[in-house]
Amino acid sequence: MVRGAGPKLEVLRGGTEAADGDLIGEYMGTLGGRSTSTVEAYGRILRQLAAWVAERPGGGGGFRPELLTRTAVEGYLSELEARGYGPGHRAKAKSAISGFATWLVEEKGLLRKNPARGVEVPASQVLAPRRLSADQRYVLKNLVEKEGTLRSAAVFSLGYWAGCRVSDVSWLQSEDCHLGPKIGWLRVGHKGGKLRDIDLLNQARRPLFEYLHHGGRDPESPYVFTSQRAPRLTEAGVHHWFRKLRSKATRDEWELVGDVTFHDLRHDFAHRARETGWSIEEVAYYLGHVTKKGTPAISTTARYTQVSREDVKEKLGDLRG
Repeated sequence: MVRGAGPKLEVLRGGTEAADGDLIGEYMGTLGGRSTSTVEAYGRILRQLAAWVAERPGGGGGFRPELLTRTAVEGYLSELEARGYGPGHRAKAKSAISGFATWLVEEKGLLRKNPARGVEVPASQVLAPRRLSADQRYVLKNLVEKEGTLRSAAVFSLGYWAGCRVSDVSWLQSEDCHLGPKIGWLRVGHKGGKLRDIDLLNQARRPLFEYLHHGGRDPESPYVFTSQRAPRLTEAGVHHWFRKLRSKATRDEWELVGDVTFHDLRHDFAHRARETGWSIEEVAYYLGHVTKKGTPAISTTARYTQVSREDVKEKLGDLRG
């Protein structure tokens, strides 16, 4: 058995593949009306599912259709969530499992009912603020390092290490960058004209400093991030850059970061700041969540840093009677 990359879910190989390989392969052959990429994605999902189920108690190291129960489906989707897969991928996984199960019921008679029916991937999770997993953070930082340009490193660092909006990055001007070899701060806040001064971590200051001095930007432009087509890198250009960065991911990496947006970096920064001990007011100030009166917009920041089931679960053991 060979371990896959990314979320470290098992992919069947060798002896165990014989137990399900014929069924999955036969089922994949019925999906001729779907795109090649969809068929390949469904095949990966089903083989990972089969390997995961085979390793559960009672699986005996091999997959059999009767092991595909509602409990197994719910457990597998929970495993995907715990390993950082977004709601979009989990919904796709459920769809793949449901189609396979329906085929096992209607065409092969190997199941009595579809165990995926009624299992939900809550829609609210799709809209929830994004907290990236350790694997997702690792993949994104690796992609930036492999891409290797000073501009990419600087743009990414402002989202990941400073929680900047896309508009903060796009409209940032050189005169608002106050950077030295060891310290630095920015004046940002194009959106709504709510300017704020923020100090930078070295992880954000260093790549921005290097880009400004050696990044090959247009020296005639007042903007930090320039473009060959315009005086500045537009907001659409930032999004395009991030999509292009993700497109260089391997297949396993893509499963983790394919639906991550640049704005998700800002949400993740807020979560990491709270975990470090920042107050919600401090996070609100740093992110530029302020009211018209200039006070911290706590309600906005609270949406960025929603607690999760796992957050509460970790603290249950501390409860005393």
